Amino acid sequence: MDYQANLTQVLNRIRRAEQEFKRPAGSVKLLAVSKTKPIEAINALAELGQTAFGENYLQESLDKIAQRPDLEWHFIGPIQSNKTKPIAEHFNWVHSVDRLKIAQRLSSQRPADRAPLNILLQVNISQEPTKSGFHPQELLEQVEQVMNLPNLMLRGLMAIPKAETTFDQQRVALAHMFNLYQQLKTTLNTPHFDTLSMGMSSDLEAAIAEGSTLVRIGTDLFGQRK
Repeated sequence: MDYQANLTQVLNRIRRAEQEFKRPAGSVKLLAVSKTKPIEAINALAELGQTAFGENYLQESLDKIAQRPDLEWHFIGPIQSNKTKPIAEHFNWVHSVDRLKIAQRLSSQRPADRAPLNILLQVNISQEPTKSGFHPQELLEQVEQVMNLPNLMLRGLMAIPKAETTFDQQRVALAHMFNLYQQLKTTLNTPHFDTLSMGMSSDLEAAIAEGSTLVRIGTDLFGQRK
């Protein structure tokens, strides 16, 4: 696996999209989605300067964090209530906070000697019955309760929109996400609310066109999963 070539190609895609859609240079961060990938692959990208890695599976990720505590670890998978404690204890970021109860548990279980846990609220922007996440209206009603929880830092929103086949179709749900993000940013009026996590290998350009500040890329960096 040529990790240097893969990383360069992905970063070039991000920079080209920033230029094309008049985003400030360097305004979009790359999260390397390393779920199911061995620590050797993570080390290879880390040696090339990639510092932020996203994981979906708790036990697998805890093993990796133990080996590389110096990296920035993001939990991006579904969260069961009985798994919140190790997530609160070991991760730097959580993208997939999909209901108030999960935020409350993460807050109460975050160790006092660690910095506040950076969280994103997951929005079911396409309102798909098979996906978790806040309904947009529900989010507007509950976001201030999340803001007031101790030991958490609400940094923004995350979404996995319905897969679409054309660039213009991809942009529709992503634009709705950006509007919701901007509405909350104005309402909450805090400098820490600065992250909109959306865009993967298949819709990276559309996400950047619609205001994403962080794209989650796995396959194009690590190759197909077995």
